[in-house]
Amino acid sequence: MINLLAIAPALPDAPTLVADLESNGLQVCTRATCAQMVREAVRHAPDLIVVWEPHPDEALFEAVRLLDAAVPTPVLVFTSDVRAETMEAALAVGIDGWIVNGYAPSRLRPLVQFSIARHRQTRQMREELADLKRRFEERKLVDRAKGLLMSARQVNEDEAFRLLRSASMNAKQRIGQISQQVIDSAHYGDAINRAGRLRMLSQRIVKLYALAAMGVEVAGSRALLADSGAQIGQSLALLGRTLSRPTFGDLIDAVEATWASVQNSLGAAPVVARIAALDQDAERLLELSDRLTQALENAGLAPTLHVINVSGRQRMLAQRLAKLALLRQGGALLPHEPLPDDLAPTAEAFAHGLAFLKSIPLSTPAIREATTAADRRWQEMLAAVRSGATPAARVTLAAASEALLELLDRLTREVEQSMQLLMG
Repeated sequence: MINLLAIAPALPDAPTLVADLESNGLQVCTRATCAQMVREAVRHAPDLIVVWEPHPDEALFEAVRLLDAAVPTPVLVFTSDVRAETMEAALAVGIDGWIVNGYAPSRLRPLVQFSIARHRQTRQMREELADLKRRFEERKLVDRAKGLLMSARQVNEDEAFRLLRSASMNAKQRIGQISQQVIDSAHYGDAINRAGRLRMLSQRIVKLYALAAMGVEVAGSRALLADSGAQIGQSLALLGRTLSRPTFGDLIDAVEATWASVQNSLGAAPVVARIAALDQDAERLLELSDRLTQALENAGLAPTLHVINVSGRQRMLAQRLAKLALLRQGGALLPHEPLPDDLAPTAEAFAHGLAFLKSIPLSTPAIREATTAADRRWQEMLAAVRSGATPAARVTLAAASEALLELLDRLTREVEQSMQLLMG
């Protein structure tokens, strides 16, 4: 038997709804008010809800909306309301039968069957429409993911699609899910690279400022200093446009405010007396940039994004060691003499990061080549650090640190665009 839930107010002129339904061979599980509709529908799981409400209001429509979200059930309404706007509201919330001034016991059974059939058909159409929409959105995701793979690894469209399809089969996920993963990896990978670059620039600007203040290749150092400032501004602007403001806005704002303070410390012409104040502000910029970078890695939910973070951090550590070596006072160190306490932690962190990058399973020929070249440049830079605070040593250190930075930039780009990272 068809199981029904009857909804009707207790009014003197109300029809004998329950008795009329049962006389038509229909089973009524219970009778309730409009306010109890959702609760009773969840409890009894009826095949249809029959409502007698001569003057329906928003409470009925809200109950039907909640019902559709909780336990989608056909709804048949008998009413005396002839207003067109009420009919439109009934259609909008998905009421399957809206009978105006037409209640009669003899009509109940066919109207019940019609409402159930219409509800079934409507749900089927909604599911088909949702599936069509999902397929359309999935197609857009696939096209975007193919474009990312084609650009990152220089493969054609057929090969990019083959990669997505293969990953989909291996992961037992829809190709749209894999495509979304590629898009997210590329998005967060680029953001981590850029935020990580802010960390490096916080140390590079102090290094370049110190070189100019100390008279080491003043024109070139000041040109690179101006370029570093422009890079910070561009990175902050791009991160502000592409990242979720509610999620990362506070971190970006903090970095921007600290960068403004750093700019004030830079002043007009570099002088030795201002280096300490600049370095203090730059350390705050480093701390906040690192927070932003770590938050982006955590938000990406892909373990491979950690590799970009580590690779990008190597750039900062190299510039930091060069900065610290420039700012310290001391003579040359013997080849096998341990680095002093103010330099050793940074050098050890760089060596640890380089060892990690050499061991990762994401390695490709391009990544291995960049890592090997960076290792050679790192040894050259360490030799320059050990040379002491002479003018010649400072020139060598400046050149070595910039050459190492170029290699680490290349390494980070290769890691960011590696097929294994993009495919998760």
